[in-house]
Amino acid sequence: MSTPAPAPVTPAYTYATDLIEDTRRFVKGMEILLEHPEEITVATTPHEVVYTEDKMKLMHYIPTVERTSPVPVFIIYACVNRYYILDLQPEKSVVRKLLDEGLDVYIIDWGYPSGSDRYLTLNDYVEGYVNNAVDKIRELSGSDKVTLFGVCQGGTISVMYATLHPEKVKNLVTLVTPINFDTDKGLLHIWAKALDVDRVVDFYGIVPGDLLNIGFLLTDPFRLLIDKYVGMFERLECKTDDKECQRRNEEIIKNFLRMEKWIFDSPGQAGEAYRQFMKDLYQKNLLIKNEMMLDGKRIDLRKITMPLLNVMAETDHLVPNEASLPLADAVSSEDKETLVFPTGHIGIFVGSRSQKEVVPRIAEWLKPRSLPEGAQEKGKRARGKSRGRTG
Repeated sequence: MSTPAPAPVTPAYTYATDLIEDTRRFVKGMEILLEHPEEITVATTPHEVVYTEDKMKLMHYIPTVERTSPVPVFIIYACVNRYYILDLQPEKSVVRKLLDEGLDVYIIDWGYPSGSDRYLTLNDYVEGYVNNAVDKIRELSGSDKVTLFGVCQGGTISVMYATLHPEKVKNLVTLVTPINFDTDKGLLHIWAKALDVDRVVDFYGIVPGDLLNIGFLLTDPFRLLIDKYVGMFERLECKTDDKECQRRNEEIIKNFLRMEKWIFDSPGQAGEAYRQFMKDLYQKNLLIKNEMMLDGKRIDLRKITMPLLNVMAETDHLVPNEASLPLADAVSSEDKETLVFPTGHIGIFVGSRSQKEVVPRIAEWLKPRSLPEGAQEKGKRARGKSRGRTG
């Protein structure tokens, strides 16, 4: 019986050579980063602030084309991050793409809670800020109803609002939105169940954004803390006289720094609102059970009857699909659709698929549902006849 040949051994000098090359790339990359003199700009799509309340601002975007859909789209982003991930740069902007599709877009900027904001409750956000912003949009647009476009935690807040005020909501779009918190598919859900929320809130008052951000980064530490830098540095190889390559490097660095700016721009959280969100949702999972209460009012998902579009990212490490999928079965809407795209939690906003597939598909769904009532009924009949011919 012959003895199997030993596995080849990589010579030590190969490891040393790779280490030297990696170190050289790291040093060169850091030099380029540190030499970058320009201020990094984000949220460049033209807009105006049309309403303010405490730290909150409501912004209305200037149209880029003639508006073809009279029902305004109100984007509600998460409180734990900044809204401008949806308008990071012109060619990576969910907002601009929606505008280019003829939609009328508003967005909420939660600002940075401080001081007495620690006592703001979840009800203050839903029945206070969101409801007041919706009424302002209805006043400015002349539309009785708005489309709620909720993103991540903002989607959870949008769902709560839609159950309490269905008469003001024409359509509900939820993007990477957690609804069912009883899942072990994501580290965030596992950790949250063991968190001593009362101790954190009682100690800090305003829960520091940096503290929360550390938790988010540790859900995927290699990719979020190491691999992204390695990947960027590997793309910064240029010959000294290659001007085109250097211009490309400039764009790579700007794109990288925009993302870094957003990742580390983490607002603190109003303590009492954070306390209820963590305990009622992550720890008790009351929302999907129709047992959650806001200031004595039950959040009953069965009261959601408007058209629903639920959009998910297949490889989402923060909001696994298991946390979002149950929404469709929990509501009473007859017109509802679920979409899953092969991307991640951040990629669905700024990845290549966002501009080419995700936002165009959302706009395609929204536009026939954002017409005046009479025109919409004609559109429904036309879509029904079309489906009949192709079925």
